[in-house]
Amino acid sequence: MGPRVERLGYLGEFFQVAAHQPLALGHFVDFTEALKAALDWRFVEAIALTIATETGNEYERVQHERLALKLGMAREEVLALVRGTAAAERERFSDAEVAAVQLAREVVLARGRACTAAYEALAALVDADVAVGCLMTAARYLAHATMSNTWGVVAPVASPLAEEETTRA
Repeated sequence: MGPRVERLGYLGEFFQVAAHQPLALGHFVDFTEALKAALDWRFVEAIALTIATETGNEYERVQHERLALKLGMAREEVLALVRGTAAAERERFSDAEVAAVQLAREVVLARGRACTAAYEALAALVDADVAVGCLMTAARYLAHATMSNTWGVVAPVASPLAEEETTRA
């Protein structure tokens, strides 16, 4: 957990609670890191922010707002993802990023059912390894939201977008 604590500046409550299953938590972290290594960071952040916002997972949303800004995503892009307006602001995102956001949104709405049309739209724009990685990333962030929201974990730091995010579309 050392690198994660160093990056975030804290060990969040999610990891404290999930540590009751240390082996599973370790594999969850490895799964997360493998997907991050396989995808461009913009896909990961777009998916993470979309799912965190759609599910009300404040813990993950604030963490990824901070991370996306740190990695170089423009504040307006992060705001568009949080507000759910990425598709309407196409000049800020590639077609593939918009398709990944739509897939992430569909994963939440599908509640474990197929997201075939959204997946195929993304797969038409990217290689299979990217499409598969995006779907797996979306499933990972949905799993995180389910756990975080069940345990009632909250973000230990304030959102870097605190004032702007109140106007979500």
